[in-house]
Amino acid sequence: QVQFVESGGGLVQPGGSLRLSCTASGINLNFYVMGWYRQVPGKQRELLAQISSAGVRYYGDSEKGRFTISRDNAKRTMTLQMNSLKSEDTAVYYCNTVPSQESWWGQGTQVTVSS
Repeated sequence: QVQFVESGGGLVQPGGSLRLSCTASGINLNFYVMGWYRQVPGKQRELLAQISSAGVRYYGDSEKGRFTISRDNAKRTMTLQMNSLKSEDTAVYYCNTVPSQESWWGQGTQVTVSS
């Protein structure tokens, strides 16, 4: 059974930083492109950043230069370093494969950017 567990969210002031972590079980990450997604209430979940097994990274336009995605296939972990956070980054953040698998969504981790 595949399971993703996200952690590291919290309340941070605008301009601050957070580091999110994703721990996977029941899956060999070597075979998958992995991604970080986020969802705001009332909106669809969106893909923010993705990283291939070989480490090739792609970011959304609003994330370029602020977010850094990384992964450790051996440890089955993935991280998202988020800097220069803005209020519009407030959301629940999830990790999953790219493309995502519906049954593999975890609980997510809440990120709130507010002064």
